Amino acid sequence: MRKPLMRIPYTGPLPPPIIVPRYANTPAGARHALTRFLSATKESQGLPSSPGHDSSKTVLLTGAGISVASGLADYRGSGGTYTLNRTYRPIYYNEFITNHEARKRYWARSFLGWTNLDRARPNAGHFAVKELGNIGLISSVITQNVDSFHSAAHPDLPTIELHGYLRALVCIHCHNQLPRSDFQKSLSALNPQWAAFLEEMLATGALDSENPAERRAKGLKSNPDGDVDLPDAPYTTFRYPACPTCLAHPPTLADGTKARVEVDSDGAWSSNSNAGVLKPAVVMFGESIASNIKNAAEEAINNAGRILVIGSSLASYSAWRLVKQAKERNMPIGILNLGGVRGEESFYADISSSNDGEIGVRCNESVDKILPMVVDSLRAARTQKAEGMHQSLSV
Repeated sequence: MRKPLMRIPYTGPLPPPIIVPRYANTPAGARHALTRFLSATKESQGLPSSPGHDSSKTVLLTGAGISVASGLADYRGSGGTYTLNRTYRPIYYNEFITNHEARKRYWARSFLGWTNLDRARPNAGHFAVKELGNIGLISSVITQNVDSFHSAAHPDLPTIELHGYLRALVCIHCHNQLPRSDFQKSLSALNPQWAAFLEEMLATGALDSENPAERRAKGLKSNPDGDVDLPDAPYTTFRYPACPTCLAHPPTLADGTKARVEVDSDGAWSSNSNAGVLKPAVVMFGESIASNIKNAAEEAINNAGRILVIGSSLASYSAWRLVKQAKERNMPIGILNLGGVRGEESFYADISSSNDGEIGVRCNESVDKILPMVVDSLRAARTQKAEGMHQSLSV
């Protein structure tokens, strides 16, 4: 039996970007190279055949960088949380499920940060992915992001949410889910002073931007997982609701005893409880990715002919290993990301100098600017090809 795949943050240094081919160091060059990469029709050499495998299609692996243009922060970009806030430490799964005070702090910050994420929408990069799917070049999308922008922008293109999603919560005991919008209303009702503070921040525009410098100027720090760090805030006063299913029907615990789920007079979870704890439906750091999601991601790699990484430094092992898997299968690898990428030097070590983008590409450009340009180039090339065929048939 294979070990479960755990989400662990990578804190090591990232290498400087490697540009492949060399001319892809400008927007025009990147556009050309990525167009060549995505439109390559020659089957990748050495790929084992398998049911459902289509060597003409590309699987996409996306990270926080594709959502920056939607107003969300990333982790390791020039304005990312790890770049600007060296003391930032995300909450770990074991800490969340065992520590009532840690949950208070998490939900207080999440309560303030949710509004900005809820108001954000997919950007040009997400819709370019949709167009690539419409053209027929993409087999599926694997995303590390928890913002649900991919499923909103292209619901018909298969998407695997590797690290879950923030649009819902899941009970760690009965496993039922609850929409985040309902949970947010409950948090507001249980914490009227925090709700008033949130309204004040919204009115002053303090939450209008994910720019860390702008938020710090107003006493706030923003993080990529949809939360806000408020210095010296009284997190211990924050309250959160119990799982409504467990409250109505307490589950049976692993030792065979009936769980105890208690709430205060307002409906807030009580520390006398031993069940009924809700967590975001994301894979927290230190938590294992569900085996069905892990297997689906691996199958998506096996069923494609090439992989294109978009907006990710591959700092998360769960994402990096998928590119490693593609490399071991001799699949062409493309990367479109601002800044260094973990292990990228090994991905391009054996690329021929004659490569024009067909067997590998590495661009250091903004996703929302370059990807729509690539779509335009691919559509123009297809139109030109169709017109040429029409003319040849008319002769």
